[in-house]
Amino acid sequence: MDQGCDRPAAGDEWEEHGLVFSSAVGKPLDATNGRRAFRQALKDVGGSDADEWTPRELRHSFVSLLSDRGVPLEEISRLVGHSGTAVTEEVYRKQIRPVIQTGAVVMDGIFGADPRKP
Repeated sequence: MDQGCDRPAAGDEWEEHGLVFSSAVGKPLDATNGRRAFRQALKDVGGSDADEWTPRELRHSFVSLLSDRGVPLEEISRLVGHSGTAVTEEVYRKQIRPVIQTGAVVMDGIFGADPRKP
């Protein structure tokens, strides 16, 4: 997504579409491009298999963390681009609630917080 490097590397294959964010050959990005870039970024992260992750997990984590901190459902729905609260409630919040404590402990470990300290 660095056109300064991508344009010369693509040579005659570059397609100009006037985009700020494009594929390595200038075409519009799609979900496959996004997943590929996301997995590439995860390759160097220890303890994870990049092929098992998609950007969707970030969305679920975002909703769960906001919900756990008491952000109103309407605000969470707006932030994730839903027109109402039904999808946010049914798809995101409901399935994550049972494991939020386990996930929070793991995230605290990743980011260096000690959950036993007040």
